[in-house]
Amino acid sequence: MSNTPIRFEGTFTAIVTPFKDDAGKSIDWDGYDKLVAAQLDAKVEGIVPCGTTGESPALDHEEQLELIRRTVKLAKGKAIVLAGTGSNSTRAAIQLSQAAERAGADAVMVVVPYYNKPTQEGLVEHFVAVAASVKVPVVVYNVPGRTSVDLSAASLAKICERSPNVVATKEATGNVLRAQEIVRTIGDRISVLCGDDALTLPMIAVGARGVISVSSNVYPAEVTRATRLALDGKFEEARRAHLALCAVHEVMFVEANPGPAKAALAHRGLIGEVVRGPLAPVSAASRAKVIEVLAAYEARKS
Repeated sequence: MSNTPIRFEGTFTAIVTPFKDDAGKSIDWDGYDKLVAAQLDAKVEGIVPCGTTGESPALDHEEQLELIRRTVKLAKGKAIVLAGTGSNSTRAAIQLSQAAERAGADAVMVVVPYYNKPTQEGLVEHFVAVAASVKVPVVVYNVPGRTSVDLSAASLAKICERSPNVVATKEATGNVLRAQEIVRTIGDRISVLCGDDALTLPMIAVGARGVISVSSNVYPAEVTRATRLALDGKFEEARRAHLALCAVHEVMFVEANPGPAKAALAHRGLIGEVVRGPLAPVSAASRAKVIEVLAAYEARKS
């Protein structure tokens, strides 16, 4: 991207990491290139490698860095590269964030530390330390359903006061009121990005600026259009587009993410369905449900 300030607005795809059909021992780089190309063709605003949907907990350090480097090379200024660099260790998150910055990432996304169950004070110090270690923008990722700890709006405000390069938050709380509280109390100081596809429209209605999406792996152009309509204030059209996609959003979580998204992409022949342990491919029943929902959406579009 250029040296102009990054606008964290629009659709950012939390891209899957495809693996070869050998129990996921290696990354399918050709498949990954195709996935990134499809995102760029759809003109998404950003691509997020090494997030939850990218199975970051199952990637080793070199794989993460190669995914980031490859995404930077492929994006070529066409989309923001927002690299997932979070860890439940502050030291590890700093090292990953610095490595991503050196690899050319435009920004880093840092998840709330998981498993340790830090206090709010610990969370503030964690994010302040990570942000101070890099020059690129930092996006906070709050997903209490996975981390068991919820970063409060008050704590986020403290982080913003001490860390000028913390510029956005991915709110995956499943709570529109939380997004509203952040917008009301912190205002334009930070961009709120929806972390739950099914809530993109209501979150934008209260001031969110976009979405970090799972569904856009499968329908990048359609999710981008629905998000843009809402941001442009065309709420009648946005509502129709959003409601049409709701079944897709729901089926992406019929089992643990990214299993359903990979099943959808495999059904299209783009990548294999392989996930890394401890995840397992979706069940036959869930796969059938994914295919059924995609067919219904396609029929509705035509």
